[in-house]
Amino acid sequence: MKQISAILDQLDTALSEDFPDAAGLRQFTYPLPEQPEGGMLEWLAAQRCYPKFYWQQRDESEEAATCGDAHVFSNLLAAQTFLQQHPHLPTLRIWGLNAFEGTAGHQPASNALFLPRIEISRRAGHCTLRCHLYSDHSLRDAAQRMRRFLRSLLPGRRLPPLTSRELAHRHLPTQPEWQQMVDAALSGIEQKQFDKVVLARRTTLTLSQPLNAASFLAASRAVNHHCYHFMLAFSPDQAFLGSSPERLFLRQGHQLFTEALAGTVAGADDHRQARELGQWLLSDAKNQHENRLVVDDISQRLQGSVRSLDVMPARILRLRKVQHLRRSIQATLATADDADCLQRLQPTAAVAGLPRQAAREFIAQNEPFDRQWYAGSAGFISLECSEFTVALRSAALKGHQLELFAGAGIVAGSDALQEWQEIENKAAGLRTLLEGQSRPKDVAYYENHNAHAVRVG
Repeated sequence: MKQISAILDQLDTALSEDFPDAAGLRQFTYPLPEQPEGGMLEWLAAQRCYPKFYWQQRDESEEAATCGDAHVFSNLLAAQTFLQQHPHLPTLRIWGLNAFEGTAGHQPASNALFLPRIEISRRAGHCTLRCHLYSDHSLRDAAQRMRRFLRSLLPGRRLPPLTSRELAHRHLPTQPEWQQMVDAALSGIEQKQFDKVVLARRTTLTLSQPLNAASFLAASRAVNHHCYHFMLAFSPDQAFLGSSPERLFLRQGHQLFTEALAGTVAGADDHRQARELGQWLLSDAKNQHENRLVVDDISQRLQGSVRSLDVMPARILRLRKVQHLRRSIQATLATADDADCLQRLQPTAAVAGLPRQAAREFIAQNEPFDRQWYAGSAGFISLECSEFTVALRSAALKGHQLELFAGAGIVAGSDALQEWQEIENKAAGLRTLLEGQSRPKDVAYYENHNAHAVRVG
C-alpha cells in the first residue's frame, strides 16, 4: 500500500494545479510495480465510497477494482456516445451492469454503468492506477472534490471470514408453481408459440447476520474456477455479484467473440465419472438441440452486422457443480458498435428463449419476480476493447437477505423435476459457500478435441 500511497500523493500534487473553470475530462495514469497488498478485492472492500465494481476475467488474465463515480450512465448507448466524444482516450473504460430488461413500475438501481474516479487494473501482468476527472461545468471544482476523495481512500485489509449462516429459505416459484410454469411452457411449445423458453427461480435466504459481499465473492472465486467474477456494490448492505461461466461478447477492434452455452448435466468430483457425464452430454439429442437453437439464434441476430462468422464444434465446459455444452463463435464486425452488439445479443436464447420476443413475453407473464440484473450482463466498454459476461450464477445481497438466481431452458421433452434439479445444482455453486461444503479443488474443464470450425457465413 506504500506504493499506492506514494502514487496518490503524486496524483494529489497534479490535482493541485490550476484547472479551467469549464467542462472537461482528464485521465491520469500511473504504473504500479505490483497490485495492492493483499489483493485488489481486499483493497476495494476497504473503501467506504460507492459504487464499487470488481471484475476478474475468466482466464484470470485481467482484474480490476474501481470505486467512486466520475460520471454515471443510464445505458450502454449513452456510455458509448461519451467514449466516442473522447477518441484521444481509447483505453478509457466504463464499468458496470446492464439489466435483463426493465418491467413496468420498476426502475433498476442507479449507477449501473459508471466512469470510475479510481481504477486499479492488472492486464498481461502489468498493474496500473488510473484517475478520472470529469465535469460538465467546472474541472476546477471537480479537482477539489477529487482531492477530498483521495484522502478518504484506505489501505486494503484482510477480508473477514464468512460467518453468516442460512436460517431459512424461500423459493419463488415454489416447486408446485414451477411444475405449473413448465407445463404451461411445454403447452406453448406444443402450440408452436415458441421453441424454447428459459425459466428462472429466485431463492431468498434469510441469514444469521449481514453478509460481507467481498468475502462472499472471494469464497466463490476460490472454488468456482473458469468463471468471470464480478461485484457491483451500491451501498454497505446492497450489492449484486456473481461467478458466471458465460461470455456475452468480447470485442477487440472489429473482432467479436461470443458463444452458445446451453445444455447441462450434473458435475462430479470423480474425474472419470465427470468425463462419462460429459460424454453423455455431447451425445444427448435434447441438449445438442438446445445448444444448436442458441447458435442459430446468435448467427441470425448478427446478420447484417458482420462480414464473416465461424462456429466452433461443441465442447464440454466442466464447472464445480455442473457441466455445459459450449460452442465458441467468432465474427468480424462491419462496424465496432458495442451498443448494437448488446441489442442483438442480450438477452441470448440461453437466458430467454426462442423466438426471443415470444419467450420474453412468456417470462414477463409467468415468472413471479423481476429478474433485474440476473441474466443481464456485467463488464466494461471502451473504444479499443469491450467485454461482458452474462450475469448468471449470481446473487443480490440486501442486508440480512441473499437472493440467489438460477434458470433452466425448457424445450420439447423437458421434465419439470429434472429441470428443478438442474437449477438446484446451478444455485449450489453459491449457496454451498454458506454451508461449508465448498472445496478449493481445481476442476479445469476438458474438451472434445475436434478442431475444425464450421463456416456459416
